[in-house]
Amino acid sequence: MIIGSMTALITPFKDGKVDELSYEELIKRQIKNGIEVVVPVGTTGESATLTHNEHKKCIEIAISVAKGTNTKVIAGAGSNSTIEAIDLAKFAQSAGADGILSVTPYYNKPTQNGLYQHYKEIANAIEIPFMMYNVPSRTGVDLNANTAIKLFNDVENIYAVKEATGSLERCVELLSKEKKIVVISGDDSINYPIIANGGKGVISVTANLLPNKIAELVKFGLEGNFSESKRVNDELYPLNSTLFIESNPIPIKAIMYLAGLIKTLEYRLPLTPPSSDSMKKLEKALENIEVPK
Repeated sequence: MIIGSMTALITPFKDGKVDELSYEELIKRQIKNGIEVVVPVGTTGESATLTHNEHKKCIEIAISVAKGTNTKVIAGAGSNSTIEAIDLAKFAQSAGADGILSVTPYYNKPTQNGLYQHYKEIANAIEIPFMMYNVPSRTGVDLNANTAIKLFNDVENIYAVKEATGSLERCVELLSKEKKIVVISGDDSINYPIIANGGKGVISVTANLLPNKIAELVKFGLEGNFSESKRVNDELYPLNSTLFIESNPIPIKAIMYLAGLIKTLEYRLPLTPPSSDSMKKLEKALENIEVPK
């Protein structure tokens, strides 16, 4: 199983293209600061507006940088087209990814049976570990607990679900019905509560800026040191809130730019830079943070 502290990597751009050198440096920084898994080309990585070639290149870079280290790579391989998702998943496996993260199909609004068949087809096309990704606020469809558990029980390499519903009740429901399924937090503000309830890690946006703190929070939590895990979670709460004042990844990329961690602040349309008011809030948040190199 691939568990622990994981970072939903941003994708830096320069002159409209993926800034591959900056991307490499960002991943090296994650590894240096104790992150156990990097997750390229998920929602935070602006996968919805990358070309397939760019998507695959980002996966290759992450695998290349992480090779020979203790940090693993779970590659984003989601699409609202099952055929396209299978193509990305097969590519990631052949490139050497340790696992796959696949978001629920967006826009189509499939039934629960449609979600079941979608995930089963993708997972059966590969052999490496497979994590489902449930984020109904972004996709318009909710992977119900019973569907997730059926997939876990029916498909050998489906081992986990990234829960980004924002619902602690959903996490309780999942683990009360199936204790062996791995639940990963997809909401930074409730990382600690999910781990305290039996979650096995986080896929964090905040970790782009503060990988050391997220690694610390998860380590404490999985060791059973809940008071220290909660302390870190509480410490990060003001920042976590600020990082979602506009649609992710707008704020996290902006604060990374303000911190000097990326050289240019570029997004792919339809995403645009934050408002001046949001930028001021991000500048204020940065004043109270020690950003690791």
